[in-house]
Amino acid sequence: MQNDKELFNMIKKAYPQNPSKVFITETENKLRRKAGNMKIKGAVRKTSAIYSGVLLFTLAFSWLFFFSGKEVITNVLSNHGDKSLSTIATDENNPLVFIYQSHNQEAYNVKVPNEAFHETDNVTMVGKQLSKALEEKNIFAIHDDTDIFAVLEERNLTFKDSYNVSRENLQETLKKHKSIEMVLDIHRDSQERKFTTVNIDGKDYAKIGLIVSKISDNYKENREFANHLHQKLEKLYPGISRGVIEQGENPRNTYNQEIQKQSVLLNIGGTENTMEEAFRATDALAEAIKEIVQEP
Repeated sequence: MQNDKELFNMIKKAYPQNPSKVFITETENKLRRKAGNMKIKGAVRKTSAIYSGVLLFTLAFSWLFFFSGKEVITNVLSNHGDKSLSTIATDENNPLVFIYQSHNQEAYNVKVPNEAFHETDNVTMVGKQLSKALEEKNIFAIHDDTDIFAVLEERNLTFKDSYNVSRENLQETLKKHKSIEMVLDIHRDSQERKFTTVNIDGKDYAKIGLIVSKISDNYKENREFANHLHQKLEKLYPGISRGVIEQGENPRNTYNQEIQKQSVLLNIGGTENTMEEAFRATDALAEAIKEIVQEP
């Protein structure tokens, strides 16, 4: 094991103090490409407080030097111990989560039945908020804001064709981004407020139902993922989850969950919930996802 002096000498020899502009540019481009595909799996053993401090400083010095002083956020070694992290997508070219809305115009704060759908104040905004909340936690996601209802009308299709249309973008995105590990289809329920709302610490939250298709080829894996997410939600915000709900047999529907493992349909709130309550739920959901991502 190298001592402190040897480590710093190694850095100085490996990376010249006055590299050429060409060297800096080529090195930066190579590292950016590699960094995008990197999976953070290594575990750092805390042999002593001094060694840990030296190691962290060495890594920071090397990383910042290669990127010409630019700030890079990684969240590695968050507990300064020997806990390793699972895959975290740290740039937009390698997202971890895909978020979409098969019934994209499902609305909130509905006063009368014929207002159950709205062109702007709908679940698409909730999906967008979830994407933002994840990105703030350094977990990048792709949010598909396609107006599925508009596509149905344009193609002269019916409401039941919604999943076929949303499937198109899902498959195309998964083909382009192999890094995606979770797929979330955002919906809202139609039950009464008393079933879709929970008060936590004086604030009302839209409750979250986790729907898994029983006829999907990935049923087992999706149910395990949904149950894991349910447990994390309940630990962080007791009462916010409505649990894992198995559907899809009558009428038959896979909800596109056979395409990717760790797929789940999320009913966030109901027609009587407000957008603000739904947004609170997405922030809670982002926290739960972060906990899952950070598990060793």
